[in-house]
Amino acid sequence: MRVLAVGAHPDDVEILCGGTLAKYAARGDQVTIMIATNGNVGSPNLTKEEIADVRKKEAQRSADIIGADLIWLGYDDEFLFHDRETRMAFINAIRKAAPDVMFVHGSNDYHPDHRICGEIAADCRIPVTVPLIETEHPPLGKIPHVFIMDNLGAIGFEPEFYVDVTDVYETKSNMIRAHESQDSWLQYQYGMDYIEFVSKMSSVRGMAIGVRYAEAFRSLPMYPVQGGGHLLP
Repeated sequence: MRVLAVGAHPDDVEILCGGTLAKYAARGDQVTIMIATNGNVGSPNLTKEEIADVRKKEAQRSADIIGADLIWLGYDDEFLFHDRETRMAFINAIRKAAPDVMFVHGSNDYHPDHRICGEIAADCRIPVTVPLIETEHPPLGKIPHVFIMDNLGAIGFEPEFYVDVTDVYETKSNMIRAHESQDSWLQYQYGMDYIEFVSKMSSVRGMAIGVRYAEAFRSLPMYPVQGGGHLLP
């Protein structure tokens, strides 16, 4: 199976579905991580260009941990918009990954980049199959099934499915730790312990199904529904 996780920022998919991606990869599925923005405002002392370069390298290190491919779109952090050019870029990138299953942000997550990124990705699931929408990569033969990832902090999200990630949580943690600059930025900006935050969120979801760590998802509730929870690892 081919799996695509679409995140607004470097580290988003690691937080919200890193364990699930690790499980897919471990069983031999092809995993791609697609990142919409370059994280270029997430530093108190580096220039935009410098921090964007750092974050791209960190994203690659994280993807390498599970042998995932990385697609880097490079839009400006905090300024992702749903326009024709951006939608076409998403269509081309999704076609490149050719997924059977996509993971996207939800419509009520806290960050505008998250909401817009999820909206664009979900809205592209049908156009990626349309031959007269021409991009570098050819159209897909079928519409991928779309799972909505949890919200940051597990706030305002009602899970439909859970994935027990206890056995791959060390891998998930290593992927998150690859994003060292984000750890520093969150400490500076919010006084936040990055690793502890992710651990608590995973623990809360795990508690719901009686395991130590879990990740939560919903299927996109829009026609056509191409699959279901059986597509999760």
